[in-house]
Amino acid sequence: MDVLHDRVAGLDVHKKVVVACVRTPGGGRSRRAETREFETFVGDLERLRDWLVAEGVTHVAMEATGIFWRPVWFVLEEAAGIELHLVNSKNMRMVPGRKTDVADAGWIAQLLEVGLLRGSFVPPPVIRELRDLTRYRKRLTQDRTREGQRVEKVLEDAGIKLASVASQTLSKSGRAMIDALIAGERDPVVLAELAKRRMRSKIPELQRALVGRFGEHHAAMLRLHLAHIDHLDALIAALDVQIDAKLVPFADDVARLQTVTGIGPITAQVLIAEIGVDMSVFPTANHLASWAGVCPGNNQSAGKQKSGRTNMASPWLTDALIQASWAAARSKDTWLSARFWRLARRIGKKKALVATAHAIVVAVWHIHTDRCDYIDLGTDWWDKRFSPRNETERLKRRLEALGHHVILEPAA
Repeated sequence: MDVLHDRVAGLDVHKKVVVACVRTPGGGRSRRAETREFETFVGDLERLRDWLVAEGVTHVAMEATGIFWRPVWFVLEEAAGIELHLVNSKNMRMVPGRKTDVADAGWIAQLLEVGLLRGSFVPPPVIRELRDLTRYRKRLTQDRTREGQRVEKVLEDAGIKLASVASQTLSKSGRAMIDALIAGERDPVVLAELAKRRMRSKIPELQRALVGRFGEHHAAMLRLHLAHIDHLDALIAALDVQIDAKLVPFADDVARLQTVTGIGPITAQVLIAEIGVDMSVFPTANHLASWAGVCPGNNQSAGKQKSGRTNMASPWLTDALIQASWAAARSKDTWLSARFWRLARRIGKKKALVATAHAIVVAVWHIHTDRCDYIDLGTDWWDKRFSPRNETERLKRRLEALGHHVILEPAA
């Protein structure tokens, strides 16, 4: 195959070492390959960078191996004139029988020099920092949810059926009752009177639910759980402050994203952290949808259409898009809601969610590209495209396929 890049390097990255293979022009049409091994300390990675610069390397490729590629990437991106490529390991199947670190690095370099590798999307530093914050907030939120479930478990063990009456155990009313139980109050009438606002209409049920065998052991466990919840709440609040500070330059982008049905403030922040705002890295909206994992696969062989399952993608982005799809599906009188329910009747809710997420991603791409707000097409958009003649023919063919003889007569 023709060589597209004269001076390339392939890196086989591990936790402790990096094996680098540099391929440059040799005598005549031959190619020269030189392999060296470096440790992954910053000083050694800087020596690797200096060596690549001295060899005149213009393109460097490495596998996305967990988080171990990041220190290497961060050092090499400081070198001017080097184009970095982070590639998926499944696109670089090694030749059988030659599986060594040196062979891996050489194989990566050979694939790179003939243009057979495509680099993955790596966001700029400011987006990477924002991504770390939003992902950590997601983890802390999940931890808080699990801790709340542990609180319910302790109450159930004590025979306190608060979760059967209150929609949220740790609401202001629920928290006040739990604190009173920990403090030693056992009278269900007194505990039920701590209910606030709408919960006061459930006082008779609360009095029955708050009768149990709550003891000192349960109080000790709840003290620990509630202290952990308060700690997590403080961490989440601190993260919110840092995320808001990072998003100051992208305030207009966050506002535009929230014009899309189903996208709220948190989802808008996650979308910017995962996708960024520079859509030049995605040539079309379909490229972004494929990268986000909401585009059906295309797998056809011997005239047969095989599995069309979506590609693997970032679970952080996928979760945000699916949550936005559910929110859009529950909205009233919107195009996305109408689209979801039309598809759900035909292909099921799960596939309809993915299709709705695809529509949201397409809208996000256009919002960032055209710097515009989202315009809802309305629920009657489908009716405007409806053709009575085509629908009649479709229903006629369906009935004939079921064995009926159909004669159509126009109504008076």
